[in-house]
Formats: sequence, C-alpha cells, structure tokens
Amino acid sequence: MKERLWIVTELYYPELTSTGYYLTKIAEGLADIIDVKVICAQPNYLYKGITAPMNEVRNGVEIFRVYSTRLNKNIIPFKLINMTSLSFSVFFKSIFRGFTAGDRVLVVTTPPALPFIVAVAALFRGASYTLLIHDNYPEVLVATEKVSSDSILVKLMNFSNRWLYKHAARIIVVGRDMKELLERKTAGLDVTIDFIPNWAELEIVEPRPKEENQLLKSLNLTDKFVFLYAGNMGYPNDLESLVQCISEMREDDRFHFLFLGTGAKRRWLELQIEKLKLKNVSLLDPRPRHEQIEFLNACDVAIVSLVKGMRGVSVPSRIYNLLAAGKPILAIVDESSEVSKIVEEEGVGWVVEPSQPAVLHEKIIEIYRNKHLLAEMGERARLTAVSKYSLDHAMNRYREVLMK
Repeated sequence: MKERLWIVTELYYPELTSTGYYLTKIAEGLADIIDVKVICAQPNYLYKGITAPMNEVRNGVEIFRVYSTRLNKNIIPFKLINMTSLSFSVFFKSIFRGFTAGDRVLVVTTPPALPFIVAVAALFRGASYTLLIHDNYPEVLVATEKVSSDSILVKLMNFSNRWLYKHAARIIVVGRDMKELLERKTAGLDVTIDFIPNWAELEIVEPRPKEENQLLKSLNLTDKFVFLYAGNMGYPNDLESLVQCISEMREDDRFHFLFLGTGAKRRWLELQIEKLKLKNVSLLDPRPRHEQIEFLNACDVAIVSLVKGMRGVSVPSRIYNLLAAGKPILAIVDESSEVSKIVEEEGVGWVVEPSQPAVLHEKIIEIYRNKHLLAEMGERARLTAVSKYSLDHAMNRYREVLMK
C-alpha cells in the first residue's frame, strides 16, 4: 500500500493563479509514487463564482474542497473572515475525515493561519508536516507597513513561528534569500530547510516576435518601446515609484507602459493614471494562464517590482515565465534578493532598488540607449529557464525532499 501525502492549500485546480498552479502541479507530479490527497477551498480568484465538486479525482489526485466564505479578498476585514472560515473547515476535515497516523502533510503558508491549523491537526493525528513557504510572516506585514517591527503582533507571530518550525519535519523555501532568513529564524532548532525554486511553464511559454504580437497590434503599440508589468498588483509590489517615474516620462513618446493584472493596488493605479493623465500607460484586466504566450511577449522589457524590505520574504513567480518568454527584466527589488540574484547572475536584465523613481528613470533611458543588447539578453533568459527552472527540475527535487 502506498504511503499517503496530504497537500493543504487554499488554492488548487481550477484556480490556477500562482499558488494554485504550483500546488496542482506538485500534487499531480507526485501521484505516481505516493497516494496524494488535497484539501483546498473553492475558487476565489480568477474563477470566483464557479463551484467545483466537493470531492473528485483528477490526474490521480483525490481532491476535497471545503467550505469557506468568498468575500472580496482585497478588503482586509473580508480577507480575515475568509481566512477564518477556511481555517475552521480545514481543521475539521483534517481531524475527523483526513489525517491518520503516519501520513505526510505538505502545507503552503498562504493564508498565514493555515499552517498553524494544519500543524495542530497533524500532530494530534500523529502525522508529520512539511512547510512550503511562499511568503514569510510577519516580515511581509512589516515591509508593507501594515504593522511596525516592534509591535506586539509581530512578537506574537515570531513566537508562534518558532513553535511551528520546531515541530515541522522540514521546511521548503522558494528563494535563496528566504533560506537565509529562515536559517536565522530557526536558529537553535533542529529542522532541515530545503531550497526548491518555482519553475517556468516551458510547455506553453516561449519567445515570440514583438512585431507579430496581436495584443500590441490591437493597442497600436508595435512602434513603441514597451515595458510590461504583468501580475499581482498587491501591497508588496512597488507601483508607487514606478508611477512617479512614468509621470516624469509622460511627454516622451518613445515609451509605453503596459500593466496587466489585478490586486489591492489596482484601483489606486487606475486613479493615478486618471489623475496624472498618463497617456503613456495602458491598464488591462488579468488574462488566463493559457494566454501567457501572447501577453508576456507584448513588450521589449518586463518589469518585476517589490517594495523595500521584501528580501527573503517572497519571490514573484512570474519571473520564471518572463525568462521562458525570453524577456529582459527590469527588477525593482532589494539587492541580494532572489530576483536580483537571478537577474544579475544570469545577465538577463537590470536591478534598481525600490522607492528610487529618479534612479529608475535613468535606468530606463540607459536601457533604451543599449537596446541592441536586448536580443542577446533574451536568449540568455530563455536558456536560463530551460536549464535551471523547468518543471522536471523542480519535481525531481520535490520527490527527493518529500520522500525522505
């Protein structure tokens, strides 16, 4: 009889935004060597409103979807209600109809209450749990200025995290900077930390000529030098310095900035575009993953941005598909973060510290003056994705780590 692995995540198929996509692929990639079961919520992002079966088997994985509220996740009180309802449902499912002694459990750290609920249930039932850290708390709250670093809440979360780490079988992080942070946070605890980066969707994303891009044609942008921001527009993303820079460039008709996505800062971005009369900006709604080959190729240079203080806290997963599309990357991130390491080590772009719009402006002009280098950078980006960030590479590591 196969050993059993439970994967617990808020997001799972058919919700394939970032975490949902990665956890679905991990589950299905392990199903041939271990009995994989998933506990997740109903879709609440791109597929909000769709009710998936409460129990089904897909690609060898048995899926259990539990009840939770599906209020607007961009409103913090509603997000807390969603998290609380999900936590209760996951706990009761895990305790009464889920984990058994000897089972293995993989839980992702989004939302932040989920790993604690799962840890208690796993320990109560005699199962072992592994943490998959996509975001580090409370650091993300401090970086986004939701709480101060010396607040009681931060101290309480750090204390709780020590308990969570102490009882984990192991911890998986998706960035080298995250591993450095976790090594400091787990000092004195006997816990193994493994680095397994996320990956590019090489099967559906590849470089395509800009002049053939239908999205750019529909927007009449084929003759512009286009910068693309595609992905989440949340509190951790530095859109403020980017908008300030764009505002300074509003009269320079060589450039255009294309934003595609949604999140807590999208409404703010809409208001800024209107208030500042930014005619050099196009803001589009998010598009499904299967259209990535079109919208990721709709630029000369792609932008990845995080606010200051996010080093070791999170790694934007979109960077891997930008590499797959062969796009040079302008990274607005902390030095020595995982994104800056990739960009600088592989020679696929430029790094600018967050909250420095004047420096960002200078860098954009420099990029334009050296645009003859973009094709070579794009080739290196694609080669990096293929050689270092494929699904096969990642799954081999997950098999190696989780089956120990």
